[in-house]
Amino acid sequence: MSFLRMMQEHGQEAAEAGAHGAEAAAKHGLGSISDIPEYIAHHLEDSRQFEFAGWHFDLNALAFDPIHIGGLTLDLSPTRQLLFIFLAAFLCIAIFVPVARVVRRGQEEGKAPTGFANAMEALILYFRDNVVRANIGHGADAYTPLILTVFFFILFMNLSGLTPFGITPTGNLSVTAALAGIAFIVVEVSGMRALGPKGYAQTVFFIPQGLPGIMKWPILVIMAPVEFIGKLTKPFALAIRLFANMMAGHILILALVGVILATQSYAVGVVTVGILSVLMILELLVAFIQAYIFAMLTSVFIGLIRHAH
Repeated sequence: MSFLRMMQEHGQEAAEAGAHGAEAAAKHGLGSISDIPEYIAHHLEDSRQFEFAGWHFDLNALAFDPIHIGGLTLDLSPTRQLLFIFLAAFLCIAIFVPVARVVRRGQEEGKAPTGFANAMEALILYFRDNVVRANIGHGADAYTPLILTVFFFILFMNLSGLTPFGITPTGNLSVTAALAGIAFIVVEVSGMRALGPKGYAQTVFFIPQGLPGIMKWPILVIMAPVEFIGKLTKPFALAIRLFANMMAGHILILALVGVILATQSYAVGVVTVGILSVLMILELLVAFIQAYIFAMLTSVFIGLIRHAH
């Protein structure tokens, strides 16, 4: 969450509070330290309204009726986090489709790409050689587009929280769970294709070789639920790791900004701004690391199930 955005959004409110005293501060919801949790929740939760540079955007005009499926109600109306999910997808397309065309044209002409396309090609080759091939092995190149898409899609969503908009879709557990669910489906389908029906079944119903006949069924009964739960813990770990790391950093930054707005002290502000500057640099690093870890672990899980032995 951008510190500059927070100060810009609340700068006018702080000035009014200084002029009108405690009454104005209480009016804006930061009359005391006890108001900080509500302030943090307001900026982290998803909604159909958001503010930027004094402008207020209301997405309720784009809302439509929920879809009812039996007793299930699905509200697919756009929210501010959904807008930035689409923005991340658009950036992936807008950046890499032209890069792919430049690289292909260079290959046809026998020339190496230059400039930005050259840098992107180097990054793609790094992922192919050191992440995808290193973890998946034979047939890994077919998964390179998927792993690259996962990395950059998550990276752009992570970085959106560091812009003045301050909206981070990966700080929402529903978003990270959906990403982990896609990774889970890819992993399991990859295992089915590589191992066949019998081989895939053995990833759950496995009996170690050399066991006495009397021990095979007890071991199977004990280990099959454990192996099945082990399959579910992988996407669970992916979802929680990404969500928790992105959420924790934003909570800390918002809490410090809330201290400034609640105390309205120059001394507190100077010290807190110094701490926030370091935290923002750390958040930038975390945004890249978490996108890389999600992509790398997806590759690892695909490699593990394809080589189940």
